[in-house]
Amino acid sequence: MTNRSPLAPKVLKGAFIRLDVTGIGPVPQVIGFQYNPESLTRKLKPYEQPPDKEADPLNPAARVAPYDPEEEMDVVIAFDAIDDLEEPALHPQTVLTGVADRIAALEMLMYPTITPGLLTSAVGAIAGALGAATDTVPDKAELPVVLFAWGPGRILPVKISSFTVEEQAFNSALYPIRAKVTVGIRVLTEDYFRSKLAKETDPLPPAESIACAAYRAATTQKKVLAATSVASGVASLLATLPF
Repeated sequence: MTNRSPLAPKVLKGAFIRLDVTGIGPVPQVIGFQYNPESLTRKLKPYEQPPDKEADPLNPAARVAPYDPEEEMDVVIAFDAIDDLEEPALHPQTVLTGVADRIAALEMLMYPTITPGLLTSAVGAIAGALGAATDTVPDKAELPVVLFAWGPGRILPVKISSFTVEEQAFNSALYPIRAKVTVGIRVLTEDYFRSKLAKETDPLPPAESIACAAYRAATTQKKVLAATSVASGVASLLATLPF
């Protein structure tokens, strides 16, 4: 079992949060990390003019950027059943399947879910049999809205872009008891969610609204941090001036 100094600060756990759509609204399903990744690789790609519309670099139009930069991350997540297996009576699921359930929960972030219309197909069928008119909307298979939570200041809507599992040890039933999962994620901006609307003025569904609010909050904090750094740099510069 992992030893921890009582004087060590309590560190928040990172997590993926899946917003499942139900009849009462989005219900969060939190998939917490057993251990926080030791590193987080981020890559930003600024907007580029299409090749057929490249402007003269001296023209102000060349600096036009209608969208935020694309941001991608690689997150390496480790799972280990050793702590649970030291107390098997308290963790029967881990004894049976090791860390396979934790890996499966991450994998399901890439599988589409069925979003019901105004009436489910069963209710619509009953209403049709009774000769009643319905406004049934066909069910849709869509990827769930997923948030990547890395501390209170960085909760971002994301899409899984790559997923690699390295299973490193197994129990007697060949379920993994130790594994390393490398997850590539792409941050989704407000423009992504609004592009799915029929009209720009249409309201966003509840889960998408939460995702956009999270993106705005994270972007706002980034701007505040940048402004703080600039102000500090200006103060340092002024202190060196001879007048």
